[in-house]
Amino acid sequence: MIPAQSWREHLAAYASLMRIDRPIGTLLLLWPTYWGLWLAAGGTPPLQIFAIFTLGTWIMRSAGCVINDYFDRDFDRQVDRTRQRPLAAGRVQPKEALLLFALLCLLAAGLLPFLNQSVLYLAPPAVVISAAYPLFKRFTHLPQAFLGLAFSFGIPMAFAAVQGKVPYLAWELMAANACWVIAYDTAYAMADRPDDLQAGIRSTAILFGRLDWLGIALLELAMLGILAWIGTAEALRWPFWFSLAGCSLLFFYQQSLLDGDRGKALQAFLHNNWVGLWIFWGIVAGLPS
Repeated sequence: MIPAQSWREHLAAYASLMRIDRPIGTLLLLWPTYWGLWLAAGGTPPLQIFAIFTLGTWIMRSAGCVINDYFDRDFDRQVDRTRQRPLAAGRVQPKEALLLFALLCLLAAGLLPFLNQSVLYLAPPAVVISAAYPLFKRFTHLPQAFLGLAFSFGIPMAFAAVQGKVPYLAWELMAANACWVIAYDTAYAMADRPDDLQAGIRSTAILFGRLDWLGIALLELAMLGILAWIGTAEALRWPFWFSLAGCSLLFFYQQSLLDGDRGKALQAFLHNNWVGLWIFWGIVAGLPS
């Protein structure tokens, strides 16, 4: 019989592998999904769809973390911030991680029968994109762009679930979110840049170099510009525009943190949770009555 302490330690390692103790990634996935649900419904979406997307987002984010760490386990051992992750530290074996990833994907698939057929068509590419993201840092300096696609796929799925189709508005919102994802993940990569250079990992933080702050600023400006276009086209009311102004101030604050300090760069990344929440409030409060 395996001692209870060993089981607890193993379960804790699985939880850490799934980032249950670090919900920021789930929140950064949920906010744009909620943007899409509320815009697609023109107000509060059906409770069942809201619950399914909330649970599904949490499950797939966990699955994405597991497969990311599986592919990156050798790289993670070379980076200060990640060398204690369960796979890199040997607390979870690679086969266990693959089984956990498969189980999480099956759990997410179990939610699909409660949604319409349009969502079923989008689910397979969503899984493939999530699983393939970690490979891109091996041969391109733009893995953040692929992450932008992965972290935005909940938007067309949300429109498909509510409307049974994916209108042009969904792709516009997806483009805005992708710009935001590339911006904040570049800040995230700035925290690891010295270690990544030694390990041979590629990122937009390395690509932008000393102009990283400018690249992030231009991406944030593009995000706000696309959202402003959406706000005009959808006749969103003043709270939405107030939220965009608030996001501009949040971005200015984040820029003040990008002074080369690794800890501050990570702080700038974490601060984006407030951006997602602020925009969500703007959409909810700004939708026409």
